[in-house]
Amino acid sequence: MRIASTIALATLMSTALPGLALAADPITITTSTDAALPVARSSGFDWNGFYAGVHGSGVHAGEGDLQAGVGIHAGVNTQFDFYLLGAEVALTGIPETEVASGTVEGQVLGRAGLVVADNVMTYGAAGYGVNLGAPEEQDVLVGGGVELGLTDSVSVRAQYLHSFPVQGTEATDQFSLGASFHF
Repeated sequence: MRIASTIALATLMSTALPGLALAADPITITTSTDAALPVARSSGFDWNGFYAGVHGSGVHAGEGDLQAGVGIHAGVNTQFDFYLLGAEVALTGIPETEVASGTVEGQVLGRAGLVVADNVMTYGAAGYGVNLGAPEEQDVLVGGGVELGLTDSVSVRAQYLHSFPVQGTEATDQFSLGASFHF
């Protein structure tokens, strides 16, 4: 009886196990056409390359001084997957007021950011700012912003920069809104 049980068990195993192995194979269905499926194109904003634009800014220095100005900026970005690196130069003209003299401020910034959606980028910025008029001031700039791609080549942004004086009297806070054309 023991030999018969062993033979029956061996026969059952030899026929059942190959069937289980076949059940693990993927199911494929052949079709009558060789047409490839369409691939969806990415509709995200292309942040790579050069850009130039205009901005308006408000600068707040201690003691309640608030100055407004307009300026131009230009830069270049390069995108690695969803990371972004860039550099920018900007000139902002600030007119004379009762409290402060008019001047032109120059800035050189490095930007590093993340593309958080198809057309939205957030970034941190750091750089150097120089007051090109009187009084002579130089600042280290640190801040960040968010930029939104509106069309294939136009974006708008909001940016905040805090200045730490290297040469000059006091720290300032600058908030700017701008638009850029991407080449």
